[in-house]
Amino acid sequence: MKTRLGVAAATLLALVASIVVLVPPAHAAVGLHISGGRLVEANGSPLVLRGVNHAHTWYASQTSSFANIKSLGANSVRVVLSNGHRWTRNDATDVANVISLCKASRLICVLEVHDTTGYGEEGAAATLASAVDYWISLASVLRGQENYVIINIGNEPFGNSGYQNWTSHTTSAVQRLRTAGFEHTIMVDAPNWGQDWTFTMRDNAQSVWSADPARNLLFSIHMYGVFDTAAEISDYLGRFRSAGLPIAVGEFGHNHSDGNPDEDTILSYTQQHGIGWLGWSWSGNSGGVEYLDMVTNFNVDALTSWGQRLFNGANGIRQTAREATIYSGATPTTAPPTTAPPTTAPPTTAPPTTAPPTTPPPAGACSATYTIVGQWQGGFQGEVRVTAGGSGTTGWRVVWTYANGQTVNQAWNATVTRNGSQVTATNVSYNGTLSPGQSTTFGFIGSWTGTNSIPPVACNAL
Repeated sequence: MKTRLGVAAATLLALVASIVVLVPPAHAAVGLHISGGRLVEANGSPLVLRGVNHAHTWYASQTSSFANIKSLGANSVRVVLSNGHRWTRNDATDVANVISLCKASRLICVLEVHDTTGYGEEGAAATLASAVDYWISLASVLRGQENYVIINIGNEPFGNSGYQNWTSHTTSAVQRLRTAGFEHTIMVDAPNWGQDWTFTMRDNAQSVWSADPARNLLFSIHMYGVFDTAAEISDYLGRFRSAGLPIAVGEFGHNHSDGNPDEDTILSYTQQHGIGWLGWSWSGNSGGVEYLDMVTNFNVDALTSWGQRLFNGANGIRQTAREATIYSGATPTTAPPTTAPPTTAPPTTAPPTTAPPTTPPPAGACSATYTIVGQWQGGFQGEVRVTAGGSGTTGWRVVWTYANGQTVNQAWNATVTRNGSQVTATNVSYNGTLSPGQSTTFGFIGSWTGTNSIPPVACNAL
């Protein structure tokens, strides 16, 4: 949790889809992993993080917080730890207990080293390399937990100085963990106090992703005052989606000293596109940001206005969280795409400075637009955006016919069938109901030879 221009971190405590696959997965994964640009479980079930941050390293006695967070509907918790560089080290016994508490409360556990916060600008901060040393020292309690634990290497690893080294330091950290035998999903935080206003992570994410031999990274952006408009939020997250790279919002709040985040757009956009998030933070904030507490004095029965918004509001945790199937025992009906996303780098242009146009929704029941997100020899990734007309929808069906022999091999966020060259896609349970003007998207991996023209697309409400 940080500022656009560098408020010192020492003053702050803070700091999906149903997927249809028309071909079987290539192999079984060890645990949580990335497939088709999304976080999924070992059994192929999508996992959209819906949880909160908990400042465990400063409040280690608040062990009841895990069960309390779960009781309000969360499916995950991001746990603040220290490697001993700046705060009291959380040793292997303590970390093993944290993992046990997460599992007992049926939560996915995102573990992060907080000492790296603001390195390069904050003189007391630790390097990412020291965070890797810490994780390696915990190998005995982390191995075997790949179904339950995500390793967030280091919180906000650069401030507003030295962030040019983010790519090389992050690449080195990831590769060291893989060399040490870690197969977990690794979460990678952005620089600039987590907010990436220089677009360093955005523009170098592809190279970091490609450098991970496991291709099992989840990029994390922290959204505070830098993300105070809908255009900035949708542009930043949308560029990762377009590049086929996994992204989550690792921290965000409803207010901050550097500006007023647009939390409503953060919640609505991530829900629409199956992007995970973890709000900051459960309780215990100080240094002038006490308003970011979700409950007062760690009391689950004393929700603050921020807590009410995040847990019980529109697109909040109670409405959108789904428990990981590793706990529920559910068996997915489909598996995620196994074809790698295109390897083109994300665009490097700055986000728009004005809000998107407010064109009235189409008058008909629904409309659809077909886009080729990326293309490579013999394959491509496509996306279709469905927009409700003036009456809204309770379900939709999109149909197109290929003219050049293309085929759809895998799809997500829609049920897709083929009849010769004709492709039919219908909504899944969570994205059929659209209010007037509201949009949703589904994606797919296809094959092509010779020509890959864009077909006309028809949309009908059901």
